[in-house]
Amino acid sequence: MTHPTDLPAWQTLQQHFADTKHLHMREMFAQDPERAQRYWLKVGGINLDYSKNRITDSVMDSLVQLAREAGLPERMQQMFHGDKINTTEHRAALHVALRNRANTPIMVDGEDVMPKVNAVLRKMGHFAHAVRSGEWLGYSHQVITDVVNIGIGGSDLGPLMMCTALKNFGHPRLSMHFVSNVDGSQLRDVLEKVHPETTLFIIASKTFTTQETITNANTARQWFLREASEQDIAKHFVAVSTNKTAVAEFGIDTDHMFEFWDWVGGRYSLWSAIGLPIMLYLGEENFIEMLEGAHEMDRHFISTPLERNLPVILGMLGIWYINFYGGGSHVIAPYDQHLHRLPKFIQQLDMESNGKQVQRDGTPVATETGPIIWGETGINGQHAFFQLLHQGTHITPIDLIASLEKRSNLPGHHEILLSNVFAQAEAFMRGKTAEEARAELQQQGLPAEQIEALVPHKTFSGNRPTNMILLDKIDPKTMGGLVAMYEHKVFVQGVVWGINSFDQWGVELGKQLAKTILAELTGAIDPQTHDASTMNLIRLYRKANCAVDGTCDLFSS
Repeated sequence: MTHPTDLPAWQTLQQHFADTKHLHMREMFAQDPERAQRYWLKVGGINLDYSKNRITDSVMDSLVQLAREAGLPERMQQMFHGDKINTTEHRAALHVALRNRANTPIMVDGEDVMPKVNAVLRKMGHFAHAVRSGEWLGYSHQVITDVVNIGIGGSDLGPLMMCTALKNFGHPRLSMHFVSNVDGSQLRDVLEKVHPETTLFIIASKTFTTQETITNANTARQWFLREASEQDIAKHFVAVSTNKTAVAEFGIDTDHMFEFWDWVGGRYSLWSAIGLPIMLYLGEENFIEMLEGAHEMDRHFISTPLERNLPVILGMLGIWYINFYGGGSHVIAPYDQHLHRLPKFIQQLDMESNGKQVQRDGTPVATETGPIIWGETGINGQHAFFQLLHQGTHITPIDLIASLEKRSNLPGHHEILLSNVFAQAEAFMRGKTAEEARAELQQQGLPAEQIEALVPHKTFSGNRPTNMILLDKIDPKTMGGLVAMYEHKVFVQGVVWGINSFDQWGVELGKQLAKTILAELTGAIDPQTHDASTMNLIRLYRKANCAVDGTCDLFSS
């Protein structure tokens, strides 16, 4: 398989890097009055200003050419056509079908998947209406007031992020709770807030065997049965799964099981039945709006020339910094409190997709691949890690995300918020020269000796890249487009690196070892052979938690 480093465009980019790495963006802006207009894109309610990047027209042309030479247009067509591009699992990666609002046929193994997609969507809509309207009642004939989603990974992060981001659109009667951690403190904290007769549990597990999810589900079931009976489970538990047998054994009515398919990857699944909490909270109409926004981004991605293609531009800018500047991390900094879960969601999406060390054919990669994704709300970040971004030694691209629409009626707050995000982007780009720092200190009337001692500390190199992502407003449609944009960006980078962005075998090794260690901790099996450190940890646990006779109760409190 060809490595990207062997492609002609890569060689051209290496020369561009040598020619431009010493250029400063403040000079680029000074010499090019049209720069901000030229490096600007808008798709739906999403505006992208990428002018504050260390790029020239020649760099951008070569980055787009690299994407072309890496086969991106062909791979895009394969994904949208339902080809099994997830080669290690022999599956399609068809999250685009879940929001295919045009309803054009999409074939997998000779079958159009759209009728099943639409059927599940209708079933979700009917259920959401019943719960939201008060038609669905609990065992004591009370309406549902609390929804507890029990899942992990993509079955948790997507719904949690979207419900948090769109809190302004949520049903006023419903409180949403999300449990993912098998550490019992998270589930305990939720159960202390809710009541059995008014709580609906959603158990989200494709196989209905995921250890963390099923452990939490069984504990919730036991808690529920302290107040209710077995036949009441069907009124308070529903499942998002494909395993009818296990769902029925749990006590859930399989009529209240919502299906999804093996071509839906976990981190790409909020558009599917995994998004049931989103629909319950926002309502069917707003959920459809979310799908519409994602579909709009899908159409832009598949039909727009690469050089004006928003996800392609973002993806290739990432390639530029990761592979040529050596920037191994990327910051997501939303300037909206309701988006505070977005960095964690993008973290899973990107790092689980492109954290790979071999190409699709199994040969080692020849370049760095996925970056470390991290971040926090921008205002909080300014008083924490932005120090490193401004004056540290790392090249760290930053996505600054804000909404033009005022989200509160508190006077002055939104203006202060946006002044900060705009100022940060300018500061990252411009920096502050020693001469500027010296002039500021002189205006303060400080002695010359003190000024010269302070100048190095007050100097900012600038030339730090940012993408300004301005949303017209934060609503279901725009959020749908934003998430789809990041999904496609990740795909673009995976194609260039020649990796499979849709498997996650790295998740499995720890799970496999944990099964053996769990049996050792509880005394179900004799101690196995481990490294000395692991064996010592097991001994310490058993000494602290097991009886004198060596018995350990897995379910003891």
